[in-house]
Amino acid sequence: MPTLADDRCPRCGGTFHCGMSDDAPCACTGVALDAALQQRLRERFTGCLCMGCLRALAAGAGVEAQGAAPHGG
Repeated sequence: MPTLADDRCPRCGGTFHCGMSDDAPCACTGVALDAALQQRLRERFTGCLCMGCLRALAAGAGVEAQGAAPHGG
């Protein structure tokens, strides 16, 4: 069953489903972000980011989405 895209990523503007309240652990728990980056994200954004942004950040992308088209998780 597909999940509903009921959240909006504050970084890229894309819609996604945050799974933190789901029965199973959210997919974001498998993305490794260092403590300094996590702190910058908390200072810049409110709420969760989509998996696409989290993966991009883990791969070294900047905190601000540079010309990124909105994408889901």
